Amino acid sequence: MITLQKRRQALYGWMLMAPALALLSLFAFYPTIATFFSSLFSRGTTRHPSVFAGFENYGDLFADPTFWTVASNNLIYAGVTIPVSIIFALIMALWANAHIPARSFIRSAYFTPTILPMIAAANLWLFFYTPDLGIIDRITGFFGAEPTNWLGQPETALAAVIIVTIWKEAGFFMIFYLAALQTIPPDLREAARIEGAGRWTYTRRVLLPLLMPTTIFVFVNALINSVKLIDHLFILTKGGPNNASKLILYWIWEMAFAYFDRPHAAAMTMMVLLVLGIVAIAQFRLVEKRTHYR
Repeated sequence: MITLQKRRQALYGWMLMAPALALLSLFAFYPTIATFFSSLFSRGTTRHPSVFAGFENYGDLFADPTFWTVASNNLIYAGVTIPVSIIFALIMALWANAHIPARSFIRSAYFTPTILPMIAAANLWLFFYTPDLGIIDRITGFFGAEPTNWLGQPETALAAVIIVTIWKEAGFFMIFYLAALQTIPPDLREAARIEGAGRWTYTRRVLLPLLMPTTIFVFVNALINSVKLIDHLFILTKGGPNNASKLILYWIWEMAFAYFDRPHAAAMTMMVLLVLGIVAIAQFRLVEKRTHYR
């Protein structure tokens, strides 16, 4: 009887998991396996069919100077956008959660960039960055500064793209912090005041540890976005000038659909998945152990 009951429970569990497992198999597991096998074959043409090449495509990528340029760009892009977006989101959430006049208006203003499509946001900032005619050059012109081609020179192109991403993402991450702040009991603040803790001590010792699960969630989303946001690159720079603002996913798209070099694009995709997997394992092994869940 006990064995039959366990079998029914196991069957019931598999039935509950079946829809999610089917979707994951169709849209995650199978594409990943197919991409890996595609990365092991050479680029085929009508005269020279594709043949098994092993890990030769991976070696070609490491030997390509563009690979190191794009990887460096993405590291800088992620290293700036992730922490800055999280810090801005936390500051905005703390302010939007405070008892201040027009609090609803402030929340709406912070969240407005999030609801804009990335293409629309990129076109908006394209007007800001237009040399001599854009708002930025108009403002700096009052102080005697010369017009700057923000998107057309290697020194400023990537920074200009980073600013657009931070402006777009910080309001989205603010919503999660705002929701987390509203679940923290006010009694903790009163208890901290009674114990003589100041605002900074309360924030550092109580608030930030309680917000750590939200921070991990936001960090994972920001990390994923740092390798998947390419919409604004099509409008702003197209990866230029001279690959100065080209990011990994844009380069993968370029190889696969502009140069029709799908094996190398597949190899690059597998390396991105490998890096993201390593980061996820490190997160669960190191950060997760220090996180307090209510």
